[in-house]
Amino acid sequence: MIEVEKKNTGGFLIIVDEGNSKTEHMVTLDDGYYQKLTGGEITEEELIKKSFQFLLERESKESILSRFNLEVINRYFPEYEEKIKRRRDAR
Repeated sequence: MIEVEKKNTGGFLIIVDEGNSKTEHMVTLDDGYYQKLTGGEITEEELIKKSFQFLLERESKESILSRFNLEVINRYFPEYEEKIKRRRDAR
């Protein structure tokens, strides 16, 4: 389960609860990047949740950075932006 809680402007706490353990992550999201990926068609929280689903398909929750800006994902996974835009359209 992925919980996303907005903490402040552009800052989110994400809790990933799988099996018998949880991880916590602090993620920032710049408005320009949010608009680039979503065109405002989904909420920031939905974008972050879809982004964590994307990450969890590729690595364990323990391997996900504890603090990062959402834009960093594309450095590790160049297909991220394309896939996330497709997921947005498939809602």
